[in-house]
Amino acid sequence: MSSLFDRIWWSRLQAMTWKELLQLMRDPILLVFVLYAFSADIYNAASGVSFQLNNAALVLFDLDRSAASRELAGRFMSPEFRWAGAITHASQGQQLLDDGKAMAVLDIPPGFSDKLARGDTASVQMQIDASNSVQGFLAAVDASQIVARYGLEQTAQRYGVGIGGVGGVGGAVDAPLINNQTRVWFNPNQNDAWFMGISELLNVITLFSLLLPAAAMVREKERGTIEQLLVSPLSPLQIMIPKIVAMVAVILGGTALGLFGILVPVFAVPVAGSLLLFFALTTLYVGTLAGIGILIATMTRNMAQAGMMVILIIAPMMFLSGAWTPPEAMPTIMRLGMYVSPLYYYINASYGILMKGAGFSVLWPMFSGILLIAVLVSLTTIVRFKKQFS
Repeated sequence: MSSLFDRIWWSRLQAMTWKELLQLMRDPILLVFVLYAFSADIYNAASGVSFQLNNAALVLFDLDRSAASRELAGRFMSPEFRWAGAITHASQGQQLLDDGKAMAVLDIPPGFSDKLARGDTASVQMQIDASNSVQGFLAAVDASQIVARYGLEQTAQRYGVGIGGVGGVGGAVDAPLINNQTRVWFNPNQNDAWFMGISELLNVITLFSLLLPAAAMVREKERGTIEQLLVSPLSPLQIMIPKIVAMVAVILGGTALGLFGILVPVFAVPVAGSLLLFFALTTLYVGTLAGIGILIATMTRNMAQAGMMVILIIAPMMFLSGAWTPPEAMPTIMRLGMYVSPLYYYINASYGILMKGAGFSVLWPMFSGILLIAVLVSLTTIVRFKKQFS
């Protein structure tokens, strides 16, 4: 008897899951949106977003017009900087900054070379458009390093001292030097496309994990078919679980498209760890958020309300994920809130698998965090679902 019951239960689950997939296939606008998000959107994020200084427009205001000033200016080279011309008056530089035609103005005062020759302190000024604070900060750091290096070389040349193990003028003894060697792990070229591409993939997974199940359930309400399902022999679980299973399958397919269709072949993103472990993690994560999506559907009456609820939930989830702001830089209360965001665990584990090659023995706390949230969400959703449709 129990064997017959199990077969009936599983046959209903399969039929309802197939029904959910058919309904999704009959919505061309939503399908196009899903395909775009897992392909073109990830490509645009990986190729168009960079946290490095690149071709910053630089204008020269040289009042010294000496070999020393030309040599200093010549050190501002691509790919960080590009020369956008020279000016003859300070107001021209200010106007270019205000109009957005230049990002920085290098101002070399008169007497610059004479001060260097006498061994006096020589100053230069750089005005930077910091409306984009990140790019402005990078420009200031790069400029400081260029000027500091130039000043060190000028001092060494004046006193006949070599730098970096190269003999000085007249055979003088080399100066002591601290050799700072930096080794970058996991992304040695500091390729922003790797970080941004994976980050966008994880954000897209998060969005659709909430949106698709909520949309599927709300669509039943709007069309009036939810009442037909409730008077059928199906239990509330047999109505809810197929929606989650179907959307998990769709999102896993989109994840495979984004990873193997865009990130790996186009941007050469490394997959250092186990793909099986990554997709197991993604299945657990998507199932967790799908439960939240169903919970959203039980509290809303139409797609507009469901969309607003998704935005209300996903925005703080992304801000508390640690992807944009390091956890150490967050206020204490925000760090505590971060631990209730499943995206925090998912991002850490995903980067650990894809870029670091970490295994389950290292990442089990992240799996445990998502699993705990999944259990709490599932219990809340089941209670809410049964209460609303009982």
